Amino acid sequence: MNEASAPLISVVIPTFNRLPRLKQVLGALSNQSLGNALFEVVVVSDGSTDGTKEYLSGYTARPLVYAHQENAGPGAARNRGVHLARGRLILFIDDDIVATPTLVERHLAAHGESATTVVIGPMLDAPGFRYSPWVAWEQAMLYKQYRAMRESVFAPTFRQFYTGNASVARPLFLGAGGFNASFRRAEDIELAYRLDQLGATFVFDETAIAHHFAERSFASWIAAADAYGRNDVTFAREHEQHWLLPVMASEFKQRSVVTQLLVRSCLTRPRLGALASLLMQTIGGAPRMIPKVSSVALSGLFALTYYSAAAKEYGDGAAFRCTLCATADHDDEGLTG
Repeated sequence: MNEASAPLISVVIPTFNRLPRLKQVLGALSNQSLGNALFEVVVVSDGSTDGTKEYLSGYTARPLVYAHQENAGPGAARNRGVHLARGRLILFIDDDIVATPTLVERHLAAHGESATTVVIGPMLDAPGFRYSPWVAWEQAMLYKQYRAMRESVFAPTFRQFYTGNASVARPLFLGAGGFNASFRRAEDIELAYRLDQLGATFVFDETAIAHHFAERSFASWIAAADAYGRNDVTFAREHEQHWLLPVMASEFKQRSVVTQLLVRSCLTRPRLGALASLLMQTIGGAPRMIPKVSSVALSGLFALTYYSAAAKEYGDGAAFRCTLCATADHDDEGLTG
């Protein structure tokens, strides 16, 4: 296909063993306001064993670019998808993100002619979908960020670049080197930092709406908090991203006084931390718990897990605690609980 007939935007979806939900995701992309000739869908199965490969091989509802690879993580799958894509813009969504009918059109319009704009769209609650308490908390934290950006509490930055619903110009993505496939968590934020260093402008378009049908076990949710903590310290040290530790300290100061006290008390007391985590897990995961109480417990648990993992990666809990409590020169950019 020549350049004149190439799609304007490519939707890239990594997937792993979520075939029932993937069918819903693809169905929504077959009913977009933007004509099929103007955008393409690229799906990369990252080692799926649930029939995804066979389903996509015979998919006929709309034109589809498909690849299967051995399991290598979402970053590697997205890199493969971009390699296969032909659009000048890349829209990343996940295999549990169901697009509203105007999603692709809104992303395309938000970029205009700019080569350096990065568009972030909201991942809203799925109508009628029942979330586990920890996923409901996660969604509430996203809404908190969306509200803050809408009300200009802070401007969108690379810290809000979540590849569940975000788009970037393909040359800018390639210029940044793509995702670092060695990271299985927070690879999107790490890439976004490199995009920022290339002069990207991050834009939040609250009309680029998708619905998030998030299903994850408690073990997966808490493992993510642990991985984010470890990865942030690894980014700071091994990849010379010296901005990150001051930002972590700045964000720590934006947390509640109770959460700060909890983290400071437990970083150098592993047994106390384990007991506190067990208590918060019991409260936060109780199905009949008052939502507000559950949310407070889950916020504390996520924060304690994140900062404890960061301290372990740092190698010295007491020194890391001093780093968190040091005066930071950065404004808050996260508001993550």
